[in-house]
Amino acid sequence: MRRTLSHHLAAQIGSTVRIAGWVHRRRLLKSVAFLIVRDAAGLAQVVVTDPAVRAELERLTEETVVEVVGTATSNTTAPAGVELTDPTVRPLGPPAVPPPFDLYRPALTASLPTQLDNAPTALRHPTRSAALRISAAAVAGFRAALDARDFVEIHTPKVVSASTESGANVFALDWFGRPAYLAQSPQFYKQLMVGVFERVYEVGPVFRAEPHDTVRHLAQYTSLDAELGFVTDHRDVMRVLRDTVAQMLGTTGERAGGALAALGVTPPQVPAEIPAVHFTEALTIAGAPADEPDLAPAHERALGEWALREHGSDFLFVTGYPMAKRPFYTHPDPAQPAYSNGFDLLFRGVELVTGGQRLHRHADYLAALAARGEPVEPYAGYLDAFRHGMPPHGGFAIGLERFVARLVGAANVREITAFPRDLHRLTP
Repeated sequence: MRRTLSHHLAAQIGSTVRIAGWVHRRRLLKSVAFLIVRDAAGLAQVVVTDPAVRAELERLTEETVVEVVGTATSNTTAPAGVELTDPTVRPLGPPAVPPPFDLYRPALTASLPTQLDNAPTALRHPTRSAALRISAAAVAGFRAALDARDFVEIHTPKVVSASTESGANVFALDWFGRPAYLAQSPQFYKQLMVGVFERVYEVGPVFRAEPHDTVRHLAQYTSLDAELGFVTDHRDVMRVLRDTVAQMLGTTGERAGGALAALGVTPPQVPAEIPAVHFTEALTIAGAPADEPDLAPAHERALGEWALREHGSDFLFVTGYPMAKRPFYTHPDPAQPAYSNGFDLLFRGVELVTGGQRLHRHADYLAALAARGEPVEPYAGYLDAFRHGMPPHGGFAIGLERFVARLVGAANVREITAFPRDLHRLTP
């Protein structure tokens, strides 16, 4: 007999079915016992009245893996409106050691550190697994949006010979006796691949050796990167980003509707044109000093509130960041060279995306590095491609975990990350 997943039981009413999963909860009443079985699709209720089966049930522990064969019977009060009656219950392994928290409760009551220490079992809780389903759907939407626009998915090295971008915040490692580093970003490689495919994207891990210990930072996270050639300026990139985010949200609704409902989340609408403000205007809106070189988290929160109040938008573009705060490959604004053709996208008052137009002329790269007092040699392999012709191009990078955290309203990005890596955590 083929196994039936819990969400398909409604189509099997009146039939004998076989389910399998984990003992989610047992309720042992005087004349009847209930067994709730959890599988990848949800929960199934099993009604036990036979004394012999009840005795078997009493010996089980939560999280023991079992197989149940019974009759699918309609019951509007049961999960999905179906329960199994006249069952036989067979353990598929030894009795499980119960985890240090109750997975059957509506919410995990354990502290976040306890959940993270016991992640393999904590992630079984429906609220924790729901966030991961949403994450998977968001990635599917990202890929679908760019595939439809003739982007090509690429896979770039995560071990590099030098820092991906200016700065020292990299993880060093030994590569057969030579120094190497974990990549901060696929930035250089995706630019080079614009010279091959014109439009490329990548989904992969990036590593930041920054000693941040905040609710929004991880040392390893998943970056959704895209780069496109033959742009006029950064506004072309912003339009592609807007459509990509809209499809990511649309796909979460299509593919992870149950997970969104479990967390009480309704995906926001993305405006046909996301409101945008220049960095100098953003400082004024946020009440920051006019000479502030960057936006602090408090400024981003103020801007998010302003965008929602003035435009009814959960999203806001901030453009024209000072060149001094952007990487050397950023294209300056031709009209205001001190400012960049770069942008951030804020989602509910938190920076979600960084992007912009890049330099594409070899001579401009040499000048940019010279202006910053940086040597050319460490970037020689990257810069060489620009000697052989590169179109005007730009791109963006979305932090997946931060996207999901803002979408579901998680207070800490670790709540929606399966096995977070940060300043303190390297296991499990």
